Amino acid sequence: METLYLSKQRIIDKNNRSFAYELIFKDSSNKPLGFSNSLKATAKLIMNSINSSELDKLLGNNSLAFINVDEVTLTKGILDVLDKKRFVLNILEDINLTEAVIKKIVDYKKQGFLFSLEHFDSSARMIKKFQRLFNYIDIIKMDIIISEIENLEKVMTKFKETRIKLLAQGVESKEDLEDCKEMGFDYFQGHYLNKPEVIAIGGSTEPTQIIIMRLIKIIKDNDTTEELESFIKRQPDLSYKLIQFFNNIAKLEVRVESLTQVITMMGRNKLLRWLLVYLYSEVSEAGASKTILDLALRRAESMEAEAHYSNKDKAYLAGMFSLLSSIFDTDIQVLMSYVNMDAEITKLILHKKGIFASSLLRAENAEKEYLQRLMMKNFEKLNTIDLVATLEDGGVDIDRDEIKG
Repeated sequence: METLYLSKQRIIDKNNRSFAYELIFKDSSNKPLGFSNSLKATAKLIMNSINSSELDKLLGNNSLAFINVDEVTLTKGILDVLDKKRFVLNILEDINLTEAVIKKIVDYKKQGFLFSLEHFDSSARMIKKFQRLFNYIDIIKMDIIISEIENLEKVMTKFKETRIKLLAQGVESKEDLEDCKEMGFDYFQGHYLNKPEVIAIGGSTEPTQIIIMRLIKIIKDNDTTEELESFIKRQPDLSYKLIQFFNNIAKLEVRVESLTQVITMMGRNKLLRWLLVYLYSEVSEAGASKTILDLALRRAESMEAEAHYSNKDKAYLAGMFSLLSSIFDTDIQVLMSYVNMDAEITKLILHKKGIFASSLLRAENAEKEYLQRLMMKNFEKLNTIDLVATLEDGGVDIDRDEIKG
């Protein structure tokens, strides 16, 4: 089970009540982990705590969660599945404000997300850099340690009568807290109030291929889109890859606002086919998974083309499923037990029988003929050990007396 870490630090309001927690992602040596340095790991961390019960356990029932975002975070699509009522997107002070990044900030703001600015040093340079964003910022985290007092007071005056709330970041003593309250800050954060607590969060113990098989079953059982969305949201890699895939295939300027939107626009059949591709290309433990994926796609398309029009979807799924046992350590019977597939598909996968058996046999024969030609053409390049392993794995007895050293 993969273990991920986060540091959480409490943020209080003027009445000393908990308002939010800042979450900083860590590696195993307790060093800050930038989102763009490990997008996959951080996505898992966020998504592991995205459902309300886990978030309540981590932060309390009403507290918000500040998470740091940079240009990579904002443009990769993973934030689309976050709960906008619980997460505050904390813009890092060194963010590269390209037009694409600014557009994403505006889009997320329109969706209802809250934004904050991190380590705002109150300088003229900082004000100029973020001038275009102030209409979309809800909280400015003003770093009282690095800010010059004159600049700090000017910025306080500038924003005091606006809707923007001001947070004193770097409260290190009782005097700091009293001074900041007197200056009129709304929120407070620092080691004097709360030292960061590092928490280990375990990843899912369930193999990803089993998770996807469960999802395929949900689709086949015609459960509601809400149930589909709820299940996918609990799988961080899957959520991210699905949104990424949708963005790549969308021909229109479509702004992804929810997984429900993605599922609806893709349709269940396309989603089902995408999941099978994901199984081969992303979850496979086989070194040749990309080639096996191409093989599975060709086999599925060939079987689909040969099938009666009423069975084309079934034939395609049968072709895709027929190679799953080649790339996973898990027994195919175990995988199939997680889905309620059509009887003809199940017969083909488990016993190579049924209405699709002849089509599968033709596809296999064509593949073997090609591979035989390829192997003979390149026989001198092949490693003896690999040949022996392949033959024995295939149940072929090797006469050791015939092998000459």
